[in-house]
Amino acid sequence: MSEARISYFSLQGLQGKEAKLDWIAGTRFEEIPFENINPDSKGNWINLTDNDFDSFLPLVDKEVKAGKSEEAVFKLFSAGVKTQRDEWVYDFSKDAVIEKVKYLIDAYMEQLTNKTTREFDIKWDADTVQYIKRKISKSFEESQIFQALYRPYVKRYLYFDKHFNGRTYQLSNIFQKSHCNNNVIWTKAGSEIPFFCLLTSYIPDLLPQGGSQCLPLYRYDENGDRIDNITDWGLTQFQTHYKDSEITKENIFHYTYAVLHHPHYRTKYELNLKREFPRLPFYENFHQWTTWGKALMDLHLNYETIEPYRLQRVEIATKDNPKAKLKADKIKGMISLDENTQLVGVPALAWEYKLGNRSALEWILDQYKEKKPKDPTIAQLFHTYKFADYKEQVIDLLQRVCTVSIKTIEIIQQMP
Repeated sequence: MSEARISYFSLQGLQGKEAKLDWIAGTRFEEIPFENINPDSKGNWINLTDNDFDSFLPLVDKEVKAGKSEEAVFKLFSAGVKTQRDEWVYDFSKDAVIEKVKYLIDAYMEQLTNKTTREFDIKWDADTVQYIKRKISKSFEESQIFQALYRPYVKRYLYFDKHFNGRTYQLSNIFQKSHCNNNVIWTKAGSEIPFFCLLTSYIPDLLPQGGSQCLPLYRYDENGDRIDNITDWGLTQFQTHYKDSEITKENIFHYTYAVLHHPHYRTKYELNLKREFPRLPFYENFHQWTTWGKALMDLHLNYETIEPYRLQRVEIATKDNPKAKLKADKIKGMISLDENTQLVGVPALAWEYKLGNRSALEWILDQYKEKKPKDPTIAQLFHTYKFADYKEQVIDLLQRVCTVSIKTIEIIQQMP
C-alpha cells in the first residue's frame, strides 16, 4: 500500500460561507491549486514550524519522571491541583473554607452511612462516589488548609485533600506541611492561550482551558526529605556547554525562568509553545541570564511586600453600598473599583506584563468580582462574598502588582 499524501488548500480573501461554497461549486477539483504537505515528526501538518526548537534541552520528559531516563532538566513535574469542586474547597476567607468543608465532610459521611437528611444535594464526582462505596471515612483536619495560588497574583485558602480534590497529581511530593517550603515555576503551555510562567511558593491551581504545569526547584521523598529536582544530567549539560564547573542547579533554575520570559523566545517559538512543553536553548552570557532570572523571581515571589506604586485614589461618590465594578480603562490608565472609587495614573507599561491572555492587574480585577456561585448549595448557604470586605486589600495589591508589572517589563526589555 502506498503512503498517504496530504494535499492542502485554503481559500483566502473570500468572506462568508456562501461565497466559499459558490467558489467550490464553480471550480473543478483538478483546478484547485493544492499544496503537498509533509507532516513534521510530531504529526502536525498545518501551521508547521521551521525553527530549531527540537534541538533544545527538554525541560521535562515522562520517561525521566518515571525513572526510566535522566535526559531532561527537571526530574519531577506536575499539573496544578484540579479540585473538581472549587467553590467548596477554595475561598478568600479561611473561616469560610472551614465552614464549607465541614459541611461537605458531614454530607459525605451521611452518604457513607446512608443517613443523609440534607435539604440541598451535593454533586459528587465519580471518584468521590467510589470513596463512599469503599467506606473511606473522613474527618475535618485544619492542618489541610493551605494558601494556594488560584490565579496569577490571586491567593485563596484551599482545603488540600486527595479525597476532596479530584486530582492532586504530584503536588504532595512538591509541597510538604507548610506552603512556603518550595519554589515552583508555574506555566501554561500546550494550549491556544498565550504562554506564561510565574514563580510561586504556593500550591498552584490547574487553571481552565488547557491546564497548567509546575516545575519545582525541589521534590520530597516518602520520608519527607528534600531532594534537588534538577537532574545531574541537566547540570552536566550546562557545565559542559559553558565550560564552567561552578554552575549550580539553582543557577539553572534562575536561567530557566529568565529564558521563559524572553520576548524573542516566546515570539519565535509561539507555535511550538501552543503544542508542547518549553525546551531550553543555550544563550550566550549564562550568568547575565541567571541575574535576570533571579531578579524576576524576587519580584514575583515577594509581590506582597514590594513598594506599592502610588496610584491616585479618587472618590467620585459616597454611596453607602456601592456596586462593585472592577473594570480597567487602559487608555485612560484608570481602574474603577466600585461606584465610589477609582484608581488613576496606571502607567501604560503596567498593562504590558501579561500572563496568558490577561495582564497581571486584570487577573486581580477578574478574580475579586462578585459572581453568583454555580453550585446551588453554595449559593443558598455559603454565598457571603462581598467585594467591599476586601476593597482596601485589593487596592493595596493592585498598587504592589503595578510596581511588579513595571519592573518586570523593565527587566525583560534588557534581554537581547
